[in-house]
Amino acid sequence: MENLELIIDALPYLLEGTLVTIQLTFWSLLIGIVVGLPIAFAQVYGNKVMQGIVAVYERLARSIPLLVMLLLINYGLPRLGLRIPIFRAAVIGIGLRSAAYQSQIYRGAIQSVGGSQMKAARSLGMGKLKAFFYIIAPQAIRIAIPPVANESAIVLKDTSLAFTIGVVELLRQGEYFIATSNQPMVIYLTIAAIYFILTTIVNGGLSLFEKKYQIPGIGIEGGHSDAY
Repeated sequence: MENLELIIDALPYLLEGTLVTIQLTFWSLLIGIVVGLPIAFAQVYGNKVMQGIVAVYERLARSIPLLVMLLLINYGLPRLGLRIPIFRAAVIGIGLRSAAYQSQIYRGAIQSVGGSQMKAARSLGMGKLKAFFYIIAPQAIRIAIPPVANESAIVLKDTSLAFTIGVVELLRQGEYFIATSNQPMVIYLTIAAIYFILTTIVNGGLSLFEKKYQIPGIGIEGGHSDAY
């Protein structure tokens, strides 16, 4: 009974942190899509110079631990005269790292569509970009939904590292409440339950989206092969 009362008292604070966590996840995934898709395009259709540049970025972003990346952005950039609010710093760090992984998802999806379709589009007079956006991308994005769902869940959980640079998200709110209640186990279990619910909702929503827009007879399974 005492634990239940503690959870009820903590919920308003934890839900406030949950809202921040959801915002972090949304904007980080958006950056991942906006940056990851062009990287994937460059990897598949770019020249050797472009492929080399994006390969360096992709390898660096995947090799540096997210915590180190967040610390570099939040504490390193001000040394260069560039100050970024902590929420934006967290979004940029998580988003750029996610972009590296998402680029590999989109690259695999693009390649699975088949180069013959690009050749057919080019033979009809379509430019490479036009053919990509109108023919390749609509199919590739639908193929990429399952691994993107996995990446979304990973990004959601990665937002917990944002507390290290001062973002008051779910875990940070929990830490504040633990400092006053001195009941870490109950609060951490509640936080874990909230993450479980959020992850289930994200995966469930994307699963429904996949079923609605999947291409009959075509699909891939996957996620981070060497990421974690």
